[in-house]
Amino acid sequence: MIYLDNSATTKPCKEAVEAMTLAMTDSWGNPSALYGFGIDTSHKLRDARHKVAAALGAEPDRVFFTSGGTEADNWAIFGTARRYGKKNRHIITSAIEHHAILNCMKELETQGYEVTYLQPDESGTVTLSALREALRPDTILVSIMMVNNEVGSVMPIAQMAKLTKRVCPNAIFHTDAVQGFLKIPFAAKNLGADLISVSSHKIHGPKGCGALYISPKLKSFPPLLVGGGQESNYRSGTEATPAIFSFAAACAAMSATFQEDISREKQYLNVLVQELSTLKGLTVNGCHDAPHILSLSIPGVPTQNTINILQDHGICVSAGSACAKGHRSHVLEAMRLSPAVMDSSFRVSICRDTTPEELNKLINVIQQEILPRVR
Repeated sequence: MIYLDNSATTKPCKEAVEAMTLAMTDSWGNPSALYGFGIDTSHKLRDARHKVAAALGAEPDRVFFTSGGTEADNWAIFGTARRYGKKNRHIITSAIEHHAILNCMKELETQGYEVTYLQPDESGTVTLSALREALRPDTILVSIMMVNNEVGSVMPIAQMAKLTKRVCPNAIFHTDAVQGFLKIPFAAKNLGADLISVSSHKIHGPKGCGALYISPKLKSFPPLLVGGGQESNYRSGTEATPAIFSFAAACAAMSATFQEDISREKQYLNVLVQELSTLKGLTVNGCHDAPHILSLSIPGVPTQNTINILQDHGICVSAGSACAKGHRSHVLEAMRLSPAVMDSSFRVSICRDTTPEELNKLINVIQQEILPRVR
């Protein structure tokens, strides 16, 4: 199998698998327990938090574990709304966010909030000028994704956070960094965002784990869950230590080879774009700034047909976001691409394990088996 759908999920690395196995066989105690076995697990939980924080460039006591990126996004959006109560009700996001953000916004709109959806340019990028025009005195939240999960555009998050704080000092800035974490360089301490969402299974860790970074500059923030006081009273409930320890191991492993991995991935992606751009009948969508995501279309060949043909040759690609099955891409719609392009689009997403040979096979199958079917 040639797996080229790494934006949907990644194969857990051996370090993550080993860490989870040890957590379930040797370190399965409750970290809240007051005897040695539980205290030892608590120490390992602390070490895991430090590893994730180091990969994120964050203060360890500002990293709070969640069940994944969707939960972290929901906490960020609904927590901000709760924090402000009925005082000001304007929110800014983009039209190309993940549905974990967009569906939160729809819910808040039913509660009387006004949401401004920034439109991307033709490359799939939300610009600083678009945000500048949308900011208002009553803006309480700006939530802009770091890397678009369908076309790989990278947003100017640091500049956006700085602009937001200058124009609206009391507004909270959140970024969904699920596709940016350990894919593009950034440090939470210096980014300027108040809230940052990340996910484990996008970086060769297990599913069911993620984190929300809450900046120390954000003096108070509503808890997600109340109960026994775990996660510094922000998210109560016994910690999912096998997933957390595994997430931390993946963070450490990915961090160790981060620069060479993203350099190699970007090189491979650029070569892939160059090769595919020579094929008549195929289009490249968006700017693919990130080193791992590429959106393609073959107008005249429906998306599902392309996926089926590639699958017959042992190649796995995606129709777009894995969380939006059966719908035309809202990202490509916002980019104002033609129906023919949208209805034939598919996403290729690579990782540190992808090889040139795998990408060459993708090119060959597209050229020999799919393009001849263009009507």
